[in-house]
Amino acid sequence: MSERMLYLECASGIAGDMLVAALLDLGADETAMRTALASLPVDGFEARVSRVVKSGLDACDFDVVLEHGLENHDHDMDWLHGRDGHEHGHEHEHHHHHHHDEHEHHHHHDDEHEHDHHHHHHDHEHEHHHHHEHRGLADIRAILDAATLTPGARKLAERAFEILAAAEAKAHGTTPDKVHFHEVGAVDSIVDIVAASVLFDSLGISAVAIPSLTDGHGTIRCAHGIVPVPVPATLNICAAEGIDLVGSSVAGELVTPTGAALAAALRTTAELPERYKVLGVGLGAGKRDYECPGVLRAMLIEPTSPSREELVWRLECDIDDSSGEALGHVMGRLLETGAREVHYLPMFTKKNRPGWQLQVICTEDKIARFEQIIFADTTTIGIRRQAMQRTILPREQLRVPCELGEVEAKRVTLPDGSSRTYPEYESVAALAKAAGMSFQQAWAIALSACTREG
Repeated sequence: MSERMLYLECASGIAGDMLVAALLDLGADETAMRTALASLPVDGFEARVSRVVKSGLDACDFDVVLEHGLENHDHDMDWLHGRDGHEHGHEHEHHHHHHHDEHEHHHHHDDEHEHDHHHHHHDHEHEHHHHHEHRGLADIRAILDAATLTPGARKLAERAFEILAAAEAKAHGTTPDKVHFHEVGAVDSIVDIVAASVLFDSLGISAVAIPSLTDGHGTIRCAHGIVPVPVPATLNICAAEGIDLVGSSVAGELVTPTGAALAAALRTTAELPERYKVLGVGLGAGKRDYECPGVLRAMLIEPTSPSREELVWRLECDIDDSSGEALGHVMGRLLETGAREVHYLPMFTKKNRPGWQLQVICTEDKIARFEQIIFADTTTIGIRRQAMQRTILPREQLRVPCELGEVEAKRVTLPDGSSRTYPEYESVAALAKAAGMSFQQAWAIALSACTREG
């Protein structure tokens, strides 16, 4: 069985409502989404799903309609771009949403965005005080705990909010637990993140490819005034999560903090398979009108090549005068910094002294950093390096039910199309500890379940 994965093409940006719409259009479980939204301990909203035309393309639209008094100006392009003569946007924090509707919430507060779209930020300050209840991360967690969500959906939603909280805290010089979400704590923002989490979980896919996020330029209005695009929270998320940003000629915000947070929480790789077949396509419409198409395209894909080649580098040096503790420290640093593999091979060096050969497998962009670590933390005075080609089998991470619960596993596809599934050590160790049994017993149970799954 070949690996299936979700590919999010964010050439027109990404917002929470755009992602929800794209997943619905791809065939995710709308009934599960509506059941989860109905269980949220918040009210004053209605979730509407419809079809719209964006740049001549038929797309799905997801809209969170709030009760009177909670509406926002997220589709008011003049207001968002400061063309209405108002100096600030406090009053309408809504702003956000922006083009894709999105910009949603996350921005919470401050950040910037204007888009918050659905959440409709109120048009007026007082309204939006009502609308935003200035919820903190603890309040959001309490809402998620009270909702009827699968473990996977709950974990994804919590992760997205944690990413947002960290980004907002950095932007405002505080800590995640002290951040008070404005847009993010608003009803429409909560709805977007919960809906996206439930829909993704219903697809039963663990691998998500997001090569990059495309954003616009210029400035946008938010509750705190005029801010540059990309907005602070979005930039903080991309920096913290290692997501590449691609600039565009669009004058406006294409990536909202909520969209960036969901992308960061979902993404498992930035690389697409060299060849793949498309199993399904979903188009999610944004609410704002910019010169770009204004849609998020979600594709369910399956690699068609059994393996791929990759160029890696091997760094090696011989060490005969460092302690075991020092060598262990170096290995830890190299692995934490992104080494593919780190090995120590026993050997005899010149003068017949016992020693170790350190071998590090890495990509070319990491060579300088790893050599710096090796020179600084070992006694070697020279490092050899060699380029090597390696063949990589397709693999995917999954969770396999077994007698002890769900075990995390890895499935690899062989050149003949067959597959093998292996339990992950850390997951088995955790299950063994929870069940009060030996690791070998837990491993046998987990391996049996993975063999059946394979």
